[in-house]
Amino acid sequence: MDDVFINAVFQPKPSKQETKADVTTKAARAIIDHELSAREAKTERLRAARLAQEEAAASKAPAVKKPRKKKT
Repeated sequence: MDDVFINAVFQPKPSKQETKADVTTKAARAIIDHELSAREAKTERLRAARLAQEEAAASKAPAVKKPRKKKT
């Protein structure tokens, strides 16, 4: 029989430890990916808020300072 045919039909099954490790790895990667996307969304939101705040502060006219009275 052809080796390709044999390998396609009779694929070795991973051991119980390998299967558990794969499940753990997939779960960990899913958590990490979710945290990454949440962190990036928060960063973008905060950046937009900061830029809007800086723009609003820059557009305000500076307050007129009263001259100080000299002590005599």
